[in-house]
Amino acid sequence: MKPFSVKDISIFSKALIFLGLLIVQSMPLYMNISFPIEFWLKQTFMYFIWILVFYITYKIIIPKLLFQSKNGFFFIAICALIVLVLNISDTYTSFTNLDVILNQHFKLSKKDNMHGALISNLSEIIITLLMVGASTVISVAKKLQTENQARQNLEKEKVISELSFLKSQINPHFFFNILNSIYALAGTENNPAREAIYTLSHMMRYVLYDTKNNLTTLRKEISFVEDYLKLMELRITDKVQVIFDKPKNIKDLEVAPMLFLPFIENAYKHGISGIYPSYIYIGIEQSEKSIQIEVRNSIFENQTLSKEESNGIGLVNTRRRLDLIYPDKYELTTTEDLVQKEYCVTLKLQIS
Repeated sequence: MKPFSVKDISIFSKALIFLGLLIVQSMPLYMNISFPIEFWLKQTFMYFIWILVFYITYKIIIPKLLFQSKNGFFFIAICALIVLVLNISDTYTSFTNLDVILNQHFKLSKKDNMHGALISNLSEIIITLLMVGASTVISVAKKLQTENQARQNLEKEKVISELSFLKSQINPHFFFNILNSIYALAGTENNPAREAIYTLSHMMRYVLYDTKNNLTTLRKEISFVEDYLKLMELRITDKVQVIFDKPKNIKDLEVAPMLFLPFIENAYKHGISGIYPSYIYIGIEQSEKSIQIEVRNSIFENQTLSKEESNGIGLVNTRRRLDLIYPDKYELTTTEDLVQKEYCVTLKLQIS
């Protein structure tokens, strides 16, 4: 069901107010008392006067005075509006001789006539204030809803902009590492280099086209990881064991693109050695509404990191992306076991 817009709510509120005013003006019908036609003409005339009061307040007084923080002038304008309504009512009554007609119709005494005029003026003041109050409430509510919608749109644009910026940081960093590997390989054999370039182009196509809506499917994301692992095989030795445990029946759940990559890339940076036996384990599990990835890698004592490897930009940006895309819907834990010499990162995502 499509939610009500600010305009729909405003129209509905005005309709209810005008209907309520019509019921109030028609109340004498339920008194089982006959009133002269001049009385009902005034009731009709005042009905449209109060609608005019509503729109004067709604369109002019509130935007020009209240929303401009001119509270003193706003109060003066409301008082002037009440006086104007009373003068219009009295002028109409005098012009139509309504007092004389009512006195003759109901055979009222002078005292009763004064008492009735006082009640009439009081009721007109109350109705005028109610119309002013109703227009004020609707105007303020509409302004708050409009401002809230503007804030939400601004926040959404900010999130999209920030995500695009974060992706622009991650992607060049990632492709810089891969191109370094291809560069080192190009001077040896041509066939592996061609295969690596083809795989990289496939990955670039995924990043540029399949992720343009900031969402992709789990199947495509796993395929992207497999392409990355294929490229990484070109730069590791036989002393490195890589295990990729993926779901047998992959469901096409929607996930943020390249969300798993920084964890895997981090494992390659810090979890392999050209001297000692090392390993990397990557496990992805899925359920109907959740995804979990676990990345474990070996760690080494006195491991030195190059300046390029130690910046950690991928992991920092990934945590920031998680805060933006999956607020309160993810768990990211990291553990470092110095006894087993293993580093583990686990990400659990709740997919709505």
